[in-house]
Amino acid sequence: MAIKFNRSQTFATNGTVTAAALHNLIDGTDIYQALITDQPSLSNVATDDSILIADASLTAGDAPRQTTVLNLFDDALTGGTYTSLNLTGALTFGTATGNRTVSTSATITTGTIPNLTSSTASITIGTIPTLTAGTTTSTAANITNGTIQTITSSTGNITTGTIGTLTTTLLGDVTISTGSATVGTRVAVVNTAQEYSRTHNFAATALTITSGTVPWDLSQNQVATLTVTTNSTMNTPTNPKAGATYVLIVTQGTAGNNTLSFSTAYKFPGGIVPSLSTGSSDVDVISFVSNGTVLYGVTSQDFS
Repeated sequence: MAIKFNRSQTFATNGTVTAAALHNLIDGTDIYQALITDQPSLSNVATDDSILIADASLTAGDAPRQTTVLNLFDDALTGGTYTSLNLTGALTFGTATGNRTVSTSATITTGTIPNLTSSTASITIGTIPTLTAGTTTSTAANITNGTIQTITSSTGNITTGTIGTLTTTLLGDVTISTGSATVGTRVAVVNTAQEYSRTHNFAATALTITSGTVPWDLSQNQVATLTVTTNSTMNTPTNPKAGATYVLIVTQGTAGNNTLSFSTAYKFPGGIVPSLSTGSSDVDVISFVSNGTVLYGVTSQDFS
């Protein structure tokens, strides 16, 4: 068996041990490693299990003090600083507080993070009650409730919510491929009856006589003007829409007496094509309604 005590005091065989010698034996006793390693091992350590601690505030001659495992770790973790702590197991109980937590891979299933500063954060499931961020950049963000102060996005999908104020300069078109748009005041909606408080009009554009004929693209010129400087013919108009109305304002040239004929796509009451007013600078107004193919017109003449 290994020597467990360092016996600096020697005694003769069958000799007499004095009190002083026995005292010297106890004072000089050292506890060696074998005294501990020869003891049975504990497979589980309870919080109320006791150990001996050499109290640094006492002298070398004082005996060790007893403390529990709970007190040991409670005092040491509370009062100490650990520059490098690596936990391989799960931290299942307790409360972790602090002002800075750095982790390359952290999973927090239940609890509250008072303050999170992150250059890259991925939150897949859960709720963020309040998020204050100066600049948030995301390739795919799903925000179901809250306020977005500023958003810059190449492709954005807003499914539910309210945009308080939207100011933008469009570089292209706004396209709604499916679904419908519902808006309040100040915006004209094609499928809702509305009352306008300001004038809405079509800009009158001038038609041009080319080799005695006059083309009319109705998609571009719903209200058109034409100055007749020679005998001319209105070609079959392009892009008519059923139910749409069109207006042609014809002004006679300064020489007067110029005629204007119409293709068969123009129809007039009684099948009689109106003759233009012949006076110099006389104005005739012809109003049409279309069935999608034909323009049915009536004439108001001689606004001289």
